[in-house]
Amino acid sequence: MGNGSEAAAPVPRVAVVVFLLRGKTVLLGKRRSSVGQSTFALPGGHLEFGESFENCAAREVKEETGLDIEKIEFLTVTNNVFLEEPKPYHYVTVFMRAFLGDPQQDPQNLEPDKCDGWDWYEWDNLPKPLFWPLEKMVLSSFDPFPVG
Repeated sequence: MGNGSEAAAPVPRVAVVVFLLRGKTVLLGKRRSSVGQSTFALPGGHLEFGESFENCAAREVKEETGLDIEKIEFLTVTNNVFLEEPKPYHYVTVFMRAFLGDPQQDPQNLEPDKCDGWDWYEWDNLPKPLFWPLEKMVLSSFDPFPVG
C-alpha cells in the first residue's frame, strides 16, 4: 500500500448501451458530458450490481427516453480504454439490440442535463461526430440490424 497521497487507480466499469431500432433507423442522443461532449451516442448507462444486461438496457432506455423496449438481445462487447481524456477511464461496453414496445411512442428527453435530445437516424446516414465507442463499431462495418 502507498502512503495515501496517490490517487486510486481507475477501475474498469461496465456500460450497457442499446441499439434501439425502428425500421432502418436507430435512436441517438447528443451527449452533454465531460466524456464525449456533443457527440452522438446510443442510450445506455452503468450496469448495476446483480443486474442482467437485458434489465439494465430496459431500465436505462426508460430512464433516459421514457420508451418501453422489447426483444432485447445481446449483440457484442467492446473494450474501450481512454487514456487521452482529462481523467483516464476504461469501459467494457455491452451492446444490446432492442425494439420499441409501442412503435408509435416518441422518445422524451428525461435527462436534459446529460443529453440535448433524442432522434431517429438512418444507419447509412448517421450524424457526426459519433461517440468514439460507437464510431469504432461503425468503422468496423458493424451492422446492428437483424438479417432478413
